[in-house]
Amino acid sequence: MCEEAEDDRQYNRLLWRSRRGMLELDLVLVDFVRARYALLPCAEQTAYRGLLDQDDWTVWEWLQRRATPPAEYAGIVENIVAFIADGVLRRRD
Repeated sequence: MCEEAEDDRQYNRLLWRSRRGMLELDLVLVDFVRARYALLPCAEQTAYRGLLDQDDWTVWEWLQRRATPPAEYAGIVENIVAFIADGVLRRRD
């Protein structure tokens, strides 16, 4: 377990921060947190929290592989890209 173990309030805050101004990014990140965040190693969890401080368009470009993320985010970006490829995103009808 990570040193910064997340309680319910911290987890809910993380979910809230994963909601973005860009709908496409919002759908991906919220679902990723719900499905995979707790399973990530501590370093990846830290990288994810840092990713949330980045500009939406920058993150979107990384996830679309139109730009290369800095090394500190490369692993978490690959995790999210794999999550997208797995097709486990919820449909919101």
